[in-house]
Amino acid sequence: MLQEIILAGFGGQGVMSMGQLLAYAGMEEDKQVSWIPSYGPEMRGGTANCSVTISDVSVSSPLISEPDTLIVLNRPSLEKFEQDIKPGGLLLINSSLVDRDPLRKDLRILKIPADDLANEKFGNTRVANMILLGAFVAITKAVSLDSVVGALKKVLPEYRHNLIPLNRQALELGAELASGA
Repeated sequence: MLQEIILAGFGGQGVMSMGQLLAYAGMEEDKQVSWIPSYGPEMRGGTANCSVTISDVSVSSPLISEPDTLIVLNRPSLEKFEQDIKPGGLLLINSSLVDRDPLRKDLRILKIPADDLANEKFGNTRVANMILLGAFVAITKAVSLDSVVGALKKVLPEYRHNLIPLNRQALELGAELASGA
């Protein structure tokens, strides 16, 4: 199994946290992983993306030019990375903030209004990223949902561990939405 993922959005949407969670979850499952962050000019509001590779064998290069999966949290990210996805790859879109359809027709596409659902179900748009991550895990099975929840303990500072149940609920909602798609 080899899964190469690009996650992209605005700074402050939790893109880097999503990537870290995938990498730590992969490590918990004794998989080979790489995580490469890329920040725009600002931490909050600027563009941010990261590349994650999860594999059963050694990762020969952490650089990803043609991802299996693209997870976009905003429209600029869709415009920047859509053409890079492998034909037949997975495109997960936060349709709350992406107001156009993808141009590619050779992809598996799932649109989830993650910000709207996070606000409606949890009263907190900061878990929109977890909804998308839960959908990714359910579709690809690159790592288990339990491993992602376990990784929250490593990624979140200890004083934020009270947020783990909320993040788990958001992950589970995303997984449920993906299984119904």
